[in-house]
Amino acid sequence: MGLARRELLLGLLAAAGLPAHAQQSDAKPIRIVVPFAAGGGNDVFARQMAKGLGEVRKSGVIVDNKPGAGGNLGTEQVVRSTPDGSTLLLGHTGTVSINPALYKGLKFDARKDLVPVAMFASSALVLVVPAASKVRSVADLVKEAKVRPGLLDYASSGSGTGGHLTGELFAQRTGTKINHIPYKGTNPALTDLAGGQVQMMFSVIPPALALVKGGRLRAIAVTGAKRLPSLPDVPTVAESGLRELAGFESTLTYGILAPRGTPDAFVKTLSAQMLQVAGGAEFQSRLDVEGAVPLLGGPAEYAALIAKESALWAGIVKASGASVD
Repeated sequence: MGLARRELLLGLLAAAGLPAHAQQSDAKPIRIVVPFAAGGGNDVFARQMAKGLGEVRKSGVIVDNKPGAGGNLGTEQVVRSTPDGSTLLLGHTGTVSINPALYKGLKFDARKDLVPVAMFASSALVLVVPAASKVRSVADLVKEAKVRPGLLDYASSGSGTGGHLTGELFAQRTGTKINHIPYKGTNPALTDLAGGQVQMMFSVIPPALALVKGGRLRAIAVTGAKRLPSLPDVPTVAESGLRELAGFESTLTYGILAPRGTPDAFVKTLSAQMLQVAGGAEFQSRLDVEGAVPLLGGPAEYAALIAKESALWAGIVKASGASVD
């Protein structure tokens, strides 16, 4: 763990009145709702957090998958739950910062109806092209898109997803026109990409990495601020050397939120406990497998990041014209 993250963690623990290796006994069980199906990164992170948090609190912590409506079904269930600390949400950028701008007629606003507890991870996307493509860099891709305006197709796992909106952000920043082709999931999108039916994709990392290592796709950039341990030789989009892409960053943040009205004292203590878990080697090793990196922060830091991400993606959603009924 870096020095800055360690100092933040120790400060939060001290503020909550907990030693660095606290073992607080609390009989109240906790349920972490994951608004997506089991097996994905959201679920993996929630189960790892539940395991560690249960050990710290010496109480039961379970994971409850409630998929549906792009994550809105499970999110709304947490919003409507009793704010007593027994029900929490595994939140990420899509459900908290993108969906409020994307979905019409939502009866709740995750940004207003939920209280940030702690954030613990950030995941970039990887820009991949078919292995047979002549494109070998972001600069090559932008040149190709400008020479052939409107003729390059990019895949995503669905309309309004991080991959879709990252493509829109990329097009806006580079002044290019590329066509969005939504698929029903990441795997079919990657399969068509490898086969050359589409020309590019901003993909979540684990499934794309397998195809890169298998020689079917070429990774030309990652969308985070820094290179990833799992792809050390792949530059960031911002490292492309193109002025219009300086500072480019598109990441998904993961954290835990509680229903608004949850007692402040509980949120404060729980935040310190979660950051104790997230700062540990076991939890962070799991992040690396999923293509994520640690991003530790308490309620204030998480709230500030949600506000920043919400402003960014609301603008992209509006400019793209994307919406879901």
